[in-house]
Amino acid sequence: MPMVSSQTGLEFMLFEMQRQHSDGLLSLEDNLGVAARVAASIVQSKRLVLLGMGASHFANRVAEVVFRAAGVDVFAIPLSEGLYAPLPLGNRTVVIASQSGESGEAKRFLEQFGVMNTFGLTLDKNSSLARAVPCLLGFGGVERGFAATRSLLLTLVLHAAILEALGISQNALRSVLVAPIEIPHLAAVRLLESSRTIIFSGRAELQGLAEVSALHCAELARLPALALEGGQFRHGPLELLETGVAVVLLRATGTSAALTETLVKTCLEAGVQPIVFDASGEAPIVGALNLLFPRAEGLAAAAMLLPTLQNLLLDIAATRVQKVGEPRRSSKITGEY
Repeated sequence: MPMVSSQTGLEFMLFEMQRQHSDGLLSLEDNLGVAARVAASIVQSKRLVLLGMGASHFANRVAEVVFRAAGVDVFAIPLSEGLYAPLPLGNRTVVIASQSGESGEAKRFLEQFGVMNTFGLTLDKNSSLARAVPCLLGFGGVERGFAATRSLLLTLVLHAAILEALGISQNALRSVLVAPIEIPHLAAVRLLESSRTIIFSGRAELQGLAEVSALHCAELARLPALALEGGQFRHGPLELLETGVAVVLLRATGTSAALTETLVKTCLEAGVQPIVFDASGEAPIVGALNLLFPRAEGLAAAAMLLPTLQNLLLDIAATRVQKVGEPRRSSKITGEY
């Protein structure tokens, strides 16, 4: 568990994290009916749009890659972008992710575009979203912590239920939920605690996880953080690398795994020792601070890395913020469009 003292906001977050895997397992098994309806709609429409805000959008970004690998024509965009620069929905299947089911953008979208071929992912069965469209429901009710922790994992799990209804086995994810893994990360805390900026980077299914990590770094530690897809990182932002800038790389198995080595070499040449969350199954990268996980890909890889990332970010926040998890300017549910 994180090396932090108890505060009200932090206690809420720790409570959510402690139950996220058991709630996730129940969520995967308890949504078969609605998951089958969403899958049937995807098969019929052959096109899918995933909409969400904040961490919900980034969970969609993780799932987007997995749906695409399954042959689905899919886009994940923020709900706000869907409102003001909308895709031509036509016959597309639409899935709106909102842990509360009460975001202003979700309400506005349903009012503006209707509910045809539209489904939801939420934690609140009594929410506006759940009342408006068929929803897959995360087990255990709404999340009380400020930053998305349990709701992030449950959103990934609800996507997994849809994928399984499409015939894509999620047994690897089940194994992660039954026996979650947390890797010791004290060395990573020490490496990051004096940084003035952190860059998170991943590829494929782990880029969405990099994006939500940067979000949580800003939310919880109030520390500037960037999320750059691995290839995009190389196209200019490498100029940021210098003492005081930290880099966290996320690596899963697959064709992109070898590309992480090149980024590590570039970081080291700039005097920056990167941290690698590594689920590739490949040999540790020389010179990096490697946090080694079992070999994994897809949603299972994201779910496997998540608890250690969550605890790392809480520990970094504890070195900078007096009351971790108690926001100054944000709220859990926003009505802004």
